[in-house]
Order: sequence, then structure tokens, then C-alpha cells
Amino acid sequence: MYRSYWQLERRPFENTDDPQFYYPGESHQGTLLKLRYVVENQRGGAVLAGASGTGKTLLVRTLGRQLAESFRPLVHLVFPQMPAADLLAYLADELAPPAADAPRGVDQSIRRIKKFLAENEARGKHAVLVIDEAHLLQDNESLEALRLLLNFEAAGGTALTLILVGQPKLLPILDRMPGFEERLALKCLLRPLTLEETISYVGHRLLAAGAKRPLFEPKALETLHALTHGLPRRINRLCDLALLIGFAEERTIISAEQLEAVTQELVAVTPE
Repeated sequence: MYRSYWQLERRPFENTDDPQFYYPGESHQGTLLKLRYVVENQRGGAVLAGASGTGKTLLVRTLGRQLAESFRPLVHLVFPQMPAADLLAYLADELAPPAADAPRGVDQSIRRIKKFLAENEARGKHAVLVIDEAHLLQDNESLEALRLLLNFEAAGGTALTLILVGQPKLLPILDRMPGFEERLALKCLLRPLTLEETISYVGHRLLAAGAKRPLFEPKALETLHALTHGLPRRINRLCDLALLIGFAEERTIISAEQLEAVTQELVAVTPE
């Protein structure tokens, strides 16, 4: 709606996994390199924790694009809150789709997963399993099922790498399962953007969208960081709304006052 008004080729603040919009902040880039190390060295597992809106899912998708084709398949489960039997069946189906008349059950799921991983290794590949929203897995049986998958060994290490992605409350859940925690090669905590990174993030997004000039006043970017606490998802939402309102009001640049007004009118929720 506002692209032509602001002379943009694309909407700059969509929550998309487009690699052009990936911003290599210090925490994000460091975490990405650590996860690549875990996968490329065929370690058993890793944890990526961070507050909601820090960009965990985009980071995982960026990881998938950077990994060589030998690290396949990459299964990304985004809704893991299911019983252990269903979780294993889902993973088995993703790795090796069954025949229509194939029997179902935990034992069949485990056999299919084991058989696939052995065949995958024989083809010179290493599977990667990403469990998003893993903090929802408070069922010990489901977590134990995932841990047991790390028992499938390959010549260079484990037959797959498991990456648990979730909010920070995932960490104490794992601490209560020492047998699982010991199998994890590392834990990464993704932090929000600093003020300098927020300014750079907005500039990066605008440039990727084809902006020919700054669209936010310098003071507005400081206010943006204060209002969003450096969380990329909140930055995207507020900037997108500000550009929309700026278009409607025929503004030439977004000010700090406008960001505060947009936050109060369209973002903040106050009880009646």
C-alpha cells in the first residue's frame, strides 16, 4: 500500500525468511556460527534460546540455507506439543514417508527412523532436526523420545543433529534432565539488538527494500529502540505501522513523536 509513496521496491519490515533481510548482528551471527559448528562436526545437539521476537526462527532458516547439501534432510518442526508417540510418528513421516498400508506404532516409527538414518549416512549425508517452540515440550516422555534419537550413531558421530529452539524457560526444563543436557554440545542465548544494532538493522532492511534515502529521523531510531527493547519482531511491527501512517498523513520522514503516537494508538493495549 505504501511502497510507491516511500519509493520502495518491497515492504522492508515483513517478518519473512528472505535472506536479503537477514541482519548479521553480533549475537545473531555468533550464534549462527556456533550452530554451524555443531552441525558440520556432527555433534548430537544444541539449544537456541531467546525471548519471543528475537529472530530465532529466521536464524534457523538462515542456518539451513548456509549448510551444505550433505547436511540433509533438515526437518523443521514448528508445533511440537504432542504426545511422544505422535511426535515420533511425525518425525518418521517427515524423514521417510510410509506406504499407505504401513503399520503405525512407536516401534514402527523408531524402526523407520533408524533405517532412514542408516541409509542417509550411507549416501554421505547427515540429518538435522530442528524442534521450534521446544519450551512447550514439558512432557518428559516427549523430551526423552528426542534424547533417545541421539543414540543412533554414525561413523563420524551421531546420525543426526538435534537443535532445540525455544524461549529461555527451556533451559531450566533441560537442567532437570541431566541425561539429556549432557548430550547437548552447546547452548546459545540470543539477545535483543543494542541501540547501534537497531539503527543498523533498520538501515539494512530499508536498503534491502530499495530505499533511496533515510525514512526515519535519527532521534526516531533512538525512540524505536526504547519502545521495542531491541526485539526485531517488535521493530518490524512498529516500523511497518509507522510507514503506513506516515503515508496516510503524507509525511516525508518518520519522527520520534510519530513512533510514540503509533505505539499508543495501534500497538499498546490499555485496559478500559
